Amino acid sequence: MSDNILHECGIALIRLRKPLSYYIEKYGSTYAMNKMYILMEKQHNRGQDGAGIANIKIDQKPGFRFFSRYRSIKPQPVAHLFKKIGKKYKKAQKEGKEKFKNEGWLKENLAFSGELWLGHLRYGTHGLNSIENVHPFLRQNNWRSRNLVMAGNFNMTNVEELFDVLVDLGQHPKDKVDTVTVMEKIGHFLDEEVQTLFQKYKDQFTNKEVSDIIESELNLQNILRRACKDFDGGYTMAGMTGSGSAFVVRDPSGIRPAYFYADDEIVVVASEKPAIKTAFNIDYNQIQEVKPGHALVINKDGSFAQHQVIAPLEKTSCSFERIYFSRGTDPEIYQERKQLGRLLVPQILKSINFDLKNTIFSYIPNTAETAFLGMMAGIEDYLISKQKDFIVDGKPTIDSLEDILSFRPRIEKIVIKDVKLRTFITDDDHRDEMVAHVYDTTYEVVNKGKDTLVVIDDSIVRGTTLEKSILKMLDRLGPKKIVVVSSAPQIRFPDCYGIDMSKMGDFVAFRAVIKLLKDQGKDYLLGEVYEQCQQAKLEDNPSNYVKRLYKEFTPEEISAKIADIVRPEGMKAELEVVYQTIENLHKAIPHHSGDWYFTGNFPTPGGMKVANKSYLNYMDGKLVRAY
Repeated sequence: MSDNILHECGIALIRLRKPLSYYIEKYGSTYAMNKMYILMEKQHNRGQDGAGIANIKIDQKPGFRFFSRYRSIKPQPVAHLFKKIGKKYKKAQKEGKEKFKNEGWLKENLAFSGELWLGHLRYGTHGLNSIENVHPFLRQNNWRSRNLVMAGNFNMTNVEELFDVLVDLGQHPKDKVDTVTVMEKIGHFLDEEVQTLFQKYKDQFTNKEVSDIIESELNLQNILRRACKDFDGGYTMAGMTGSGSAFVVRDPSGIRPAYFYADDEIVVVASEKPAIKTAFNIDYNQIQEVKPGHALVINKDGSFAQHQVIAPLEKTSCSFERIYFSRGTDPEIYQERKQLGRLLVPQILKSINFDLKNTIFSYIPNTAETAFLGMMAGIEDYLISKQKDFIVDGKPTIDSLEDILSFRPRIEKIVIKDVKLRTFITDDDHRDEMVAHVYDTTYEVVNKGKDTLVVIDDSIVRGTTLEKSILKMLDRLGPKKIVVVSSAPQIRFPDCYGIDMSKMGDFVAFRAVIKLLKDQGKDYLLGEVYEQCQQAKLEDNPSNYVKRLYKEFTPEEISAKIADIVRPEGMKAELEVVYQTIENLHKAIPHHSGDWYFTGNFPTPGGMKVANKSYLNYMDGKLVRAY
């Protein structure tokens, strides 16, 4: 993606289901730590702002720590975390010698030696990149069962309402952010569950015995049913109690991803399947999806099950996960991205007037490469069809037959991204100058004034990198025409479920619609939609009134205006911008239908409210998030 946007976080959870001594004898003392490192490192694409890890020792003796947590915002946070943990292991191995292989000694003397692990990778969509904003978060108590550790990949659209709920419950939340409100709400019902069990058994057993009973009977699914009933957003949230229970709960629309694998030794959860596949060397068909509206609950004794905690809605899992965010090593995602490129071929052929001889194909690194492969496979299919028609119907000569059979599409690596170049200058004017050098190009491969360049990107959000860098660079090569292709449709609406795209004015498609309205004397609609969005504040289930503006124009008209907007001053080549269609998006990705950023069809009322509020903010000149 040429436009830089912050996005999905990642989670990783491991629960050892057998005594620690089993793993020490079979795999060695570092088994769980090594597996957790692989799980997190193989998801580092999901968060480079920070990482955190927590560990629970189950049935730890009183007087010894049962909980450990590290967090980091270093440049390579996952490596930094495990380097610190590794130092503890090396020190313990040196000091303990043979005791290093003893379960009891390890749990008393070595941090991060417990049976339950929770890791998180952070891309900050909100707040400063400080250590305080890095998950896992901790809610502490002297009763083990009341301790709560949480991490997640989520954004809530109704933080204000959730905050008010906590206040009505008698709490005093320390901050008005979704992470705090979510953890405190779950923590509130955890406290109630513990207290209910205590009252049930206090007259039958000693307090110490009651504490053990509470830990074994804790009903996490009941806690989550009560806590999650008024959440509005996209979320995968993972939590651990100090007594060794754990959960992963997923939103009812399945917006944010969560997968798990379990056998008699382990339960493991991650945001992406390839991480689990790599860490445990299993087949993809052994990895299951946490169902929307369900919680995977792992009890203290290691038993586990999925429980419905919220009524599932129509599944609208995030299609952007498949287009860009998730690792392309997932076989399904790899094929989907290739199909996105292949389905663009008819539009591309039209844009180059079917002149393959004078067209060069390339891609904007690095994530668009798979869509590029699909696009070229589609071009090859077109060529084979034309060759067959020519041979059957064209009465070819030997020379003409040799010419057509030897023809190949021209593929060049035109755009090169210098990943080592960083922009340290902070003022906007000079930052643009530096951004222009993040990309480089290959010279002397274009026939000047004759060739068309087709370059594919996985998505075009703001268009600023095209205007400030890529198009200027490509134009210097002297092509007759440049066709910029997006494997994703036009991004028209804010995301409020995990991606940092909440300001309407940032989207080049929205800016194109504003210009078209003004060009055609329809800018009075801006005021009418503004009034509708104001009225929507009073509605419990509002419509997305901003969609009305886009209905005035065809996708092709908007794409043409986008080309005008991103066209740099002084550019000589003709420019065309081609976007994926919504219909082909769903053909390529049939099982992940979340498309609200493209269509405005948000799966929750909170999403509709965010779209309307984002428009109001734009009209009022407020450069703030809409949720």
